[in-house]
Amino acid sequence: MTQLLNRAVFLDRDGVLNFPVVRDGKPYPPSTIEEFKIVPDAFDALSRLRRLNFSLFVVTNQPDVARGAQARSVIEAMHSVLLEGLPLDDVYVCYHDDRDSCDCRKPHSGLLRKAAAEHAIDLRRSYMVGDRWRDIDCGRAAGCTSILVDGGYAEELRQPPHFRASTLSGAADIITSLEAKETQVWAARRQPMQATF
Repeated sequence: MTQLLNRAVFLDRDGVLNFPVVRDGKPYPPSTIEEFKIVPDAFDALSRLRRLNFSLFVVTNQPDVARGAQARSVIEAMHSVLLEGLPLDDVYVCYHDDRDSCDCRKPHSGLLRKAAAEHAIDLRRSYMVGDRWRDIDCGRAAGCTSILVDGGYAEELRQPPHFRASTLSGAADIITSLEAKETQVWAARRQPMQATF
């Protein structure tokens, strides 16, 4: 008997689950635990996704650790806030910078593939929700459906997302709608064929 794989929603951190620090139209991560504020709709949006039986994972680049601009302990404290306050399964972090040439730094899909291997996730039936081009390219590279939470930043995308939303709640609405349509399709396929004479 074939085991049915799990489905997941992968979520970028800054700009999706918490407010970024925006300077000159570009987003940056908060530098202190005091600056780290979860967006108001996060709990409700994730709870709705959880009711659809999705696993929920944070996948985030935090290169300031490799650059010496941030302590790993501060990042871990922020993630403790997320795990304590939101219905998340786990947090996957890349602490590298581009020069490290790792496969876990988005837009590479290493973090998603690691989570998929550890939690038996079907990436083709999963979603990547992010606010920057690296998130969209990462989701596409992994075979996920990509959703951009559009913060109106002064930077261009490299590839188009499958869908766009203005908030995390909007992204959850899109996923809910897509899942409802998929359920209807499968229900129709299971209907017995009616013979005509």
